[in-house]
Amino acid sequence: MPELPEVEVVRRGLEAHVLERTITEVEVLHPRPVRRHLPGPADFAARLTGRTFTAARRRGKYLWLPLDSGDALLGHLGMSGQMLVQRADAPDERHLRVRFRFEGGDGSQLRFVDQRMFGGLSYAPGGADLPAELEHIARDPLDPEFDDAAFFRRARRSRSGIKRILLNQTMISGVGNIYADEALWLAGLHGERAGDRLRVSDLERVLAAARTVMTAALAQGGTSFDALYVNVNGESGYFDRSLEVYGREGEACSRCGSPVRRVSFMNRSSFFCPACQRAPRGLAR
Repeated sequence: MPELPEVEVVRRGLEAHVLERTITEVEVLHPRPVRRHLPGPADFAARLTGRTFTAARRRGKYLWLPLDSGDALLGHLGMSGQMLVQRADAPDERHLRVRFRFEGGDGSQLRFVDQRMFGGLSYAPGGADLPAELEHIARDPLDPEFDDAAFFRRARRSRSGIKRILLNQTMISGVGNIYADEALWLAGLHGERAGDRLRVSDLERVLAAARTVMTAALAQGGTSFDALYVNVNGESGYFDRSLEVYGREGEACSRCGSPVRRVSFMNRSSFFCPACQRAPRGLAR
């Protein structure tokens, strides 16, 4: 699933290509991606037609495009969603779900493509500043208004492991499985170290590492393991070439040479260096 850097790359692309453009037609080719709009696809299209995108914003892994009406188009990419800006004469993608046509300009279209259809689009009344659906999601570590001290306080009250804390979107958003593993490796901390057993200096190190890793990923267009994650121009990111532990089971740690280990974690895989990231006492890993 795309994480903060990948979604931010898409947000920047939308900001560059669709702002101040008036929608002339919304074509919903499959109802599932707009399933959260309970009045149905026809009403979804009617509410957006004639409106103009005024900004492109993000909270964690969610995108929204404020409208000139004060409402917003809210989007989540899910596992395989893509927001593509395409020429009008470009062939339809196999998994094209929703198409937006615009007035004037170069004739380009905004297309929502989603193979697995876990993502989707919805209409957020009054959501230009922040859709109500996102109010429970914390700010992300790259947000200038992220409150480091508040995060440290909450983390130190938690008995959960630090990796679970990093994946808790109500405490810190945008950090997913890949970047949590990378940040913890960089910080030299095992993911099962409980928050209430960590010092503030440990948490400062983790937060700094998360920012370093995600800033580097953002500079490289994000992480792409297949063709499902692309930016608005259909290009893949290449940060996967820079990953230190994620997906590198058995390979030598670049810091100490020990083989990287993989364990099962929340129905996913977690990767770490058993020498650089010492397991908590009593944990047989």
